[in-house]
Amino acid sequence: MTYVIAEPCIDEKDAACVDACPVDCIHPTKDEPEFEEATMLYIDPDECIDCGACVDPCPVDAIFDEADLPAEWEKFTATNAEYFA
Repeated sequence: MTYVIAEPCIDEKDAACVDACPVDCIHPTKDEPEFEEATMLYIDPDECIDCGACVDPCPVDAIFDEADLPAEWEKFTATNAEYFA
């Protein structure tokens, strides 16, 4: 199980979640060249330790435990994984 960033992050990219993540599994960071082109942030499902530290800092409530992801945003599980493929 992992956390997933969903639609509310599109065009937001606040990055408070990046600072809260203890394992640096959320990308792109503001220091990465892809940050400007990216429309949202993504959680690496292979690196996520399922701690939930990223959830509360998100100002747009875009981060969900995979099991609690609203049905209309289920595609974002694959979207997050594909970013790291």
